[in-house]
Amino acid sequence: MFLKIYHKGQKKESMKKVLIGIGILIACFGIGFLYLASKPSVASNYTEVVETGGAVEKKYLGQGNYDVSYLEINALQNFKKYELYYPTNIETETRKFPVVIFSNGTGVRASKYASVLKHLASWGFIVIGTEEEYSWNGFSSEMSLRLAIKLNDNKTVEGLKSNPFFSKVDLDKIGLSGHSQGGVGVFNAVTEQKHGHMIKTIYAASPANLELSSNLEWDYDPSLISVPTFLVSGTGGGYEDLVVSGKQLTQIYETLPATITKVMARRKEAGHGDMLRLPNGYMVAWFMWRLQGAPEAETAFQGNSPEIVQNKLYQDQRIMN
Repeated sequence: MFLKIYHKGQKKESMKKVLIGIGILIACFGIGFLYLASKPSVASNYTEVVETGGAVEKKYLGQGNYDVSYLEINALQNFKKYELYYPTNIETETRKFPVVIFSNGTGVRASKYASVLKHLASWGFIVIGTEEEYSWNGFSSEMSLRLAIKLNDNKTVEGLKSNPFFSKVDLDKIGLSGHSQGGVGVFNAVTEQKHGHMIKTIYAASPANLELSSNLEWDYDPSLISVPTFLVSGTGGGYEDLVVSGKQLTQIYETLPATITKVMARRKEAGHGDMLRLPNGYMVAWFMWRLQGAPEAETAFQGNSPEIVQNKLYQDQRIMN
């Protein structure tokens, strides 16, 4: 039996190599994020070309019944502006509209996937995005929520000739959607921000795994979540597995409390960037169910045979009611 003895100098050298290795790993993630940020994110016609595997998924991947308008509001923050997509006839409607706030992946600003926000708005949502590039802490989501409150409560808003959202925002029905770093952001918006208690549901696509997030100082704690949560990721390997493998998504799912409604599914052969668009039929269905109470949308996730469980484009599905 041999005992290997390290002198102090050797210990320091060994620790130095470990730290260098960690630094290289984090740098690789950073390069990967920048690579994604340099590419166009979602095509304007994505709803016409994405494959679906079920009737509910197909329905909600299509356009909704509302024409959509767009409005920008300057933000006195590093994310420059708020980008709002909403039903064009909002002022003449007697109803109020639920809100979905988007939390961006690193470098992938809302303007790079505007077609996703517009698509969701066509189903009767007020959708808010920003140009935030560092969304992990939930701050941009918090500020977007504060904007929604301001727009609903004030007939006149500085910077707007008129305010189409006055008394039209359903502040009891607010959801969050996030991808990658933004997937971390939706958790922290609920658990760490002032108005987190107002958020009723979250959707996280390929959220950065717990270990990676800790290494990047993007810490979050799924065990503190108290609202219905839908997790998705892809099985395409490569960069997607570095951000969140199947095992790591399962870890997030299992860390969520057993007392909430939670759903997990992985889209087959989907890469990290693909998760901004490929699962969006079910993303829309989720918000239609949780924020608008649509019975057909609910069947994708509930009942004796939820559609998402039977959908052959997905695997590793888990549902807890």
